[in-house]
Amino acid sequence: MEDEIKSIVQEAKAAIAQSDAVSLSVTAAKFIGRKARLTQILRSIKEFSAPERQKAGSLANRARGEIEAALLQRKQELATSAQRSTMKRDTTLPGITPEIGHLSPVTIVTNQLIGALTELGFEIAHGPEAELEAYNFDYLNIMPNHPARDEWDTFWLRQGKDNKTSVLLRTHTSPVQIRYMLAHKPPLRIIAPGRTFRYEAEDATHASVFSQMEGLMVDKGISVAHLKAVIVHFVDRVLGEGNQVRFRPSFFPFTEPSFEVDVRFRDKWLELMGCGMVHPQVLRNVGIDPEEYSGFAFGVGIERLALLKYGINDVRLFLGGDMRFVKQF
Repeated sequence: MEDEIKSIVQEAKAAIAQSDAVSLSVTAAKFIGRKARLTQILRSIKEFSAPERQKAGSLANRARGEIEAALLQRKQELATSAQRSTMKRDTTLPGITPEIGHLSPVTIVTNQLIGALTELGFEIAHGPEAELEAYNFDYLNIMPNHPARDEWDTFWLRQGKDNKTSVLLRTHTSPVQIRYMLAHKPPLRIIAPGRTFRYEAEDATHASVFSQMEGLMVDKGISVAHLKAVIVHFVDRVLGEGNQVRFRPSFFPFTEPSFEVDVRFRDKWLELMGCGMVHPQVLRNVGIDPEEYSGFAFGVGIERLALLKYGINDVRLFLGGDMRFVKQF
């Protein structure tokens, strides 16, 4: 089994490296699609004994993460190549110097986070930005009379008769976790990047539209130790190795225990994100037995990471459209 999985990864990486923009999706389907051999291995794991299941699952998930990371890298390479190709200098137009575009710092940090987490076996999951009230609040243990709802000033699109007809712009990407848990059985390991919306008075540190990356892992025996290891790993990848990370007790309705994460960056302790162990009631809400499974979840604001990484002092610059700002990265 181990040799077969290694062979699949080697074959996939070789095929990805040779793929062009047209054939890359075919290559992806071949190696991580529904009919792919690696997918078949993941589906057959349930038939193994417990020790074999754990080892095979770890190998297969790691292999899938490597293949997805290779696909993402190749996609970025092809996009860059295509962009450069279309923007080559036309020598018949003297005095015009084509300029290659620049990635936003939010895009740069998002790609770094995706790379750091997919190599740990996390899959990328997406959900709608216009979300049902039930998924945005109720399934997450935030009931209509819960005081935590006061923390989210919400853009309502439709006030329905109940929580499954009321629609809002999602205030976090946690609903993606709910949708995924309702559609899949453990073990689960996903990240959910995307835009979120809150009705806020905008200033240097607050924005009504911002990007978030949430992560979720649910399996047997998951503990705070796993949570800490994952967070330290992606902090090292994005901000550089050697920064101290600390966890402070906090409260979130959807995790228990809950933590705020601080990082010591450039000789200062700075609040980075929230996280915790998935609340047992949240697991029950999606049909997962908390006596059998446990999990952790975290949510980090991508703009917040970019602010720290690049020393930016105003969050409004990210959506300001000022090319002088974007060209610095």
